[in-house]
Amino acid sequence: KPLNTYRYHLETFTEVRLPEWVHVPFTGQKVDSSDYGSPPLPWDIAVKAPPMFQNHTHKVPVPHTAGVKKCHKCRGRGKYKCAKCWGKGNIKCAPCRGHGIVRNKRCLPCHGTGVIRCGPCLGRGTRTCQVCKARGWLLFYIQLTVKWVNNAFEQIADQEVGLPVTLFSKVTGQNIFVDESYQVYPVLGFPDPLIDQASYEGVQEHQQRFAGKTRILQQRQTIELIPVTQVHFQWKGRTHDYFVYGTENKVYAPHYPAKCCCTIL
Repeated sequence: KPLNTYRYHLETFTEVRLPEWVHVPFTGQKVDSSDYGSPPLPWDIAVKAPPMFQNHTHKVPVPHTAGVKKCHKCRGRGKYKCAKCWGKGNIKCAPCRGHGIVRNKRCLPCHGTGVIRCGPCLGRGTRTCQVCKARGWLLFYIQLTVKWVNNAFEQIADQEVGLPVTLFSKVTGQNIFVDESYQVYPVLGFPDPLIDQASYEGVQEHQQRFAGKTRILQQRQTIELIPVTQVHFQWKGRTHDYFVYGTENKVYAPHYPAKCCCTIL
């Protein structure tokens, strides 16, 4: 018994641009400051988009925003006082608690001194600044993060056969309708009115969701025919059923008898 259903799928390919200040160690590289011109606005920067409907992230420096400043971590010294030993180069020995003696014997780890070399700074009392990589200076600039995201909306037409909707996410159907454009419009006049409703809800949701800072680059909506067949059979005088669904011919048989011997489950 055929119980085919439909799946509506809407994809909205969007682009968002997020500027933020970043810094890297200054090693003498060119400083593209405002002396070279006015910084462009985020949406004025030319960035090559990836293929449509593929998620991707790209980071690019904003021209004419760079500047050099002393490192805020080490204040331009390239190193800073070790917070573990407070610049002393050694710390209290833990086994003897700084007394140099454990159970009336000289403490072996500290050789009776009560202190051991500080591990983080290797006894120097200072640590190399990892923010500026010991350079003392940082190159600041505005970095533009461009994110392309394929946002999806999907809905299965209600069907009364009792298959869990989650099963359909694991199978494919046959595309019977494809509409791709910068902006698609809700489907009208489809034989199953539930698909018209799903299309209207999906298009409205994405238009409201991505209005503002996000730009819509392309939209695509598809309708799939997903084959579903209900199979009835007799087993020990009783009637049972199972379902075959999707082009992969997946089987759903929650009440199938004698599961231990079934070769299709």
